Amino acid sequence: MDRNRRSRIYLLALVLVIFIVYTYRENQPKEVYLQGTTMGVIPYNIKYLDKKQRNFKKQIDSLLVDFNQSLSTYVADSEISIFNQNGQVEFEYPYFFEVLEASKVVYENTNGAFDPTVGPLVDAWGFGEGEIIGPDSLQVDSLLNYVGFHKIAFSREEVSTSQASVKLNFSAIAKGQAIDVVFDYLRTQGFEDIMVEIGGEVRAIGENLEGDTWTIGIEVPDERRIGGLFDAVYLDNKGMATSGNYRNFRVLDDGRKVAHTINPNTGYPQLQTLLSATVIASDCMYADAYATACMVLGLEKGKALIESDDSLECYFIYTNADGEMETYISAGLEEIVVSRDAE
Repeated sequence: MDRNRRSRIYLLALVLVIFIVYTYRENQPKEVYLQGTTMGVIPYNIKYLDKKQRNFKKQIDSLLVDFNQSLSTYVADSEISIFNQNGQVEFEYPYFFEVLEASKVVYENTNGAFDPTVGPLVDAWGFGEGEIIGPDSLQVDSLLNYVGFHKIAFSREEVSTSQASVKLNFSAIAKGQAIDVVFDYLRTQGFEDIMVEIGGEVRAIGENLEGDTWTIGIEVPDERRIGGLFDAVYLDNKGMATSGNYRNFRVLDDGRKVAHTINPNTGYPQLQTLLSATVIASDCMYADAYATACMVLGLEKGKALIESDDSLECYFIYTNADGEMETYISAGLEEIVVSRDAE
């Protein structure tokens, strides 16, 4: 074989190898990472694998704008703001009816521990809008007259109440619902590997860029430590939400610290040995609501709630009799927890 022929064969082989490598790389998934804010200043982080690296930030932001126009109490002309002002509103978007349906389910399953009509009490204790009343028992008792999910009526078209002072607040479920809205949109685009996080709540499916199941950390419940992790969870086709009182609290004039979790049955901030409740459910809206309910119920009743429902798992962090942190992990969750001790 002459030298020129060998050179041509070598060049052809080289071109073929380059083509194969290029084709392989082009067909490998690539991570798209989107960041932004919603619901005022709440950050979101979204990752999905897409060979074409398509950017859907504009569409996602548009979805979240519509979501806020339905359910944000900080948007003056949102559907929920109109309801809170007038006691009635007709729905333009699908989100209000969806969250009312879910809220009713969790309200009934928790004997009222989760109740979005607790809004007036949230405001009164300084965790929302309106005048802060502090620990005045007479005012608390008065506001309890306007708390109770049975005080509203709703259909697919509208929601109403006959009591003018009844207010709705979905802060304990709305982040989870917004995550589901974004997640479902990305699924309709054909993506199979997705992670959506808004304000610490997460829903994920499939694998990350390294080919591993998405691993989501559980934060240390300590107001002095930002970003410290206790353990982590492998999350696949599930939603995960955490509720805790270690960050969101206020100090009264008399020096007492009160937590933002308000018990709808008593009207008072709920103080528990349970420091944080992480709940895993089929979607993030239910995970969010049940995590809040567990913080109201406390450790033992929270355990009983999770154990009674096969669709729920939990990771509780609590203080024992000696003031030391301990964890309770539901049986179905143990196999997908990544422990710090294993590192």
